[in-house]
Formats: sequence, C-alpha cells, structure tokens
Amino acid sequence: MVTKGEDEGRGFRTVQIGSGRVVRSGEETRFVLDPTNGGYSNAQIDNYTGLRRSQFTCEAPIRLSLRAWASHEAAALRGTWGFGFWNQPYLPGGGLPRLPRYVWFFGGGSPHHMAFVRGVPGDGWKASTADFTRPGFVLLAPGAPLGFLLMRVPGLYRRLWGIAQTAIGAAEAVIPQDLRQPQGYTLEWLRDRVCFYVGKELILESPFTPRGKLGLVIWMDNQYAIITPQGKFGFGLVSMAEKQWLAVDELQLERL
Repeated sequence: MVTKGEDEGRGFRTVQIGSGRVVRSGEETRFVLDPTNGGYSNAQIDNYTGLRRSQFTCEAPIRLSLRAWASHEAAALRGTWGFGFWNQPYLPGGGLPRLPRYVWFFGGGSPHHMAFVRGVPGDGWKASTADFTRPGFVLLAPGAPLGFLLMRVPGLYRRLWGIAQTAIGAAEAVIPQDLRQPQGYTLEWLRDRVCFYVGKELILESPFTPRGKLGLVIWMDNQYAIITPQGKFGFGLVSMAEKQWLAVDELQLERL
C-alpha cells in the first residue's frame, strides 16, 4: 500500500509504503515499520514529494533542529533511517537519476555498508555529508574501474582514498549516544561548512557543503546499500521480524 498526504499545512508530505506508518500524537511524529517478510516499506515525511527539483526550497544557510529517539539502539535497527537534506536522486517522474548530494544524520543497519570515509564504519548511526556532483568527482569518475582495483591494495587505499574522499565531499562522524534516549540534534548547513550537534556537542564540522537546493526528509525504511572504495556494490531490502520506529518532536527549520 502506498499513501501520500499533506502534513497539517506545514508544507510536509507524508509517504507510507508497505508496512510503513507515520503516527502523530501531539508534537511527536513516529515513523513505524511493522514486521514484514518482503517488499519495500517506508514511513516518511518530506517537503519535496510531487515537486520538481527546481522547486526544492532548502538551501544554505539553514538550520534543522529536532529531538529524536528510537525503539532500539542503532546496532539493532534494520534498514535505513534519519533526517536532513538531500536531492532525492531517483525522484519519481523527475527524469533521469541524479548523482547524490546530502547533509544529514543517517543510520544504516547490517548489511548496509557505505564506506566513503576512511576510518569510519560503513554502517551505524552517523552525521554525514557528500556531493557527488563536485567537479573533482566528475574528473575522477572515468578512472573509477581502475581506481576500484587500486583500492584493493591496502597501502594504496591508505594513500589514495583521501583524494577521492575530498572529491566527493565526504565527511562523517559516528554518533556515540544511545539512540533509544531522546536527544537534541541540530544540523547547520552553511555556505562554507556544515555543523552537526548532538545536544550541545559539536560532533562533526564538514568543510564540504553541497551546492544548490535540497529537500528535507525524515524517514525509516527497510532498504540497504553496499558501496565500497574496492568496488563492492549491492542493494536490496531486509525483512522485519519485529516492529521498529524512529520518533521526533520539537522540529524547527530556520533560515539563517
């Protein structure tokens, strides 16, 4: 089942697919995935569904702040979840897929594994930026097949991956706080950097800031992706043996 609707006049669209449900109680919005053995499930609100990318409204400088918590600790969650800004690369009805651009708090449970920053796990609960439309990545892209082979040599990976990491504007930091406990999260997307706070603690200041407009999204789904510098790729869906959810409240979006 796919349902879509407006979110109480605040400009958010509600997306519920498969076993995904968006449940509201007062100021709290809960993104729920019920048990499922197959098919795509997603519980989401955003401010871009039904729009063309040229109509997206979020751009630097802007601040997103909210309080969030989940049913399980990050290591026990399945699929992906989070909140922040991205360009929705596979916008339905929006033409050809686009290279991704994002600034967000992002979580991915096993087997999800996107290893864009050396020394940072490819799964788990993280603050993250990337922009695959940066000129450096476009210049390096034709050599990607050879690059994947070179990255399989540990010494070359340690020496060379930093160049690619900069080219895609990738910066990440693991969030150590227990996701089951309500925490304040703040993302400041500025013209020259992106700052991520958990409570009052600055956990990541990225010098990479995506160009152009992005869309706001808060979600939990049952997808996973595997992308590594060594050329390992995989995409799919995970089953849900038990219900899981992400909850948010105190949501504020401010122009700076």
